[in-house]
Amino acid sequence: MGRPGLLLALITTTVFLPACEPAPVACPAIAQATAVAVTITPDYAPRVGSLHLRACQDGSCKEGDLELRPGSTPVDQGCAAETCSATASPDGTAVGMLMLDTLTESPMVLTASGTATDGSALPARTLEFHPQAAYPFGKQCGKFVSASVTLDSSGLHPRA
Repeated sequence: MGRPGLLLALITTTVFLPACEPAPVACPAIAQATAVAVTITPDYAPRVGSLHLRACQDGSCKEGDLELRPGSTPVDQGCAAETCSATASPDGTAVGMLMLDTLTESPMVLTASGTATDGSALPARTLEFHPQAAYPFGKQCGKFVSASVTLDSSGLHPRA
């Protein structure tokens, strides 16, 4: 290959190299809630009058009474003319959140206590688990850490 051929190859390579780089991806401007989410199962929810949660992680603890609300599940209403919709339908669960100052992937110890609807004390339940990390918008947008548990008559269980 002569000098003109080498020059042409160099110019062509230089022009097309930037096209091989990944295009920048816009990340959604969504803040992550640093909280522990609790879902009380449909068979246990009617027995729970109030719920108190204590969460300890990385040497600090936070606790409080949860505001329990009825839980729901999404119901697909189908699509028409390129528009899809869904609605929420009560599913018998109760849900609440304990807001935290920070949330990491380190082990967390949760203790749930409270009162039953008849005024008696609910058994205190304790769980040690690891909050889960995920990259819902891709690694370039950073990870989201979530801590979700389920409470039923046998105790606290991590939610997947």
